[in-house]
Amino acid sequence: MLPRNLARLETKMEFPVMSIMIICTTLILVCSPSGSLAKTASSPPAPIILTPAPAPAPHYVNLTDLLTVAGPFHTFLNYLISTKVIDTFQNQANNTDEGITIFVPKDSAFSSLKTPSLSNLTNEQIKSICLFHALPHFYSLADFKNLSESGPAVTFAGGGYTLNITSVFGTVHLSSGWAKTKISSSVLSTDPIGVYEVDKVLLPEAIFGTDIPPTAAPAPAPVSEVAPAADSPVGEEHGSSSLPKSTKKSSALSDRVLGLGAWTWLILAILL
Repeated sequence: MLPRNLARLETKMEFPVMSIMIICTTLILVCSPSGSLAKTASSPPAPIILTPAPAPAPHYVNLTDLLTVAGPFHTFLNYLISTKVIDTFQNQANNTDEGITIFVPKDSAFSSLKTPSLSNLTNEQIKSICLFHALPHFYSLADFKNLSESGPAVTFAGGGYTLNITSVFGTVHLSSGWAKTKISSSVLSTDPIGVYEVDKVLLPEAIFGTDIPPTAAPAPAPVSEVAPAADSPVGEEHGSSSLPKSTKKSSALSDRVLGLGAWTWLILAILL
């Protein structure tokens, strides 16, 4: 009787043990990263987002070095340094998004400047003239065509200091009232800096006034006297005949011959 009861007890204990084993096996398959169930339930990999590389910083341009090498622009550069306008231009060129456009007169433009003279101006007026040679924005040569259609351009010197800019068949002309010039060459034209050479110093009306002396008209070309040809007839002068002298002599001789013939016939008629 006892062995039979032990057999029943063992049979009853097999079912809980098997159930526990099944549950443990299931948990192992689910929790295991290499299990098939874990692979089915795992989330898809996150997409790779490519961010564009940052734009390279613009190349730093030292305006003092540029104007020293190019040119010669020594006179204008000395004015920029003495008035510290070079610092204003340098900051605008490299630390702003607008950039800068500078019109640089050659040394010969200052040496040929007689009237008006810059020697009697104050340091503030010289500074304003230096600022008058720049625009607070970068313009390429192609941009000046659109700029000329928008009216006078405001310079770095302020609202009262404007330049008239026109573009004719690709040539850029500048007028300040006192001076009219054009861009003769491009020293540097790469955003954000445009440096252009001009042949004259730009003199603002805000300093020198509007009483601009008229430009001297060019002297007329000398008229060369053309001598008459040897065989051309000469006009009458003081009642003289327009015939040549040889013609006048032959005509007088013919008149004398005709006059003698008439007297001869008259004398013969009386005698007969």
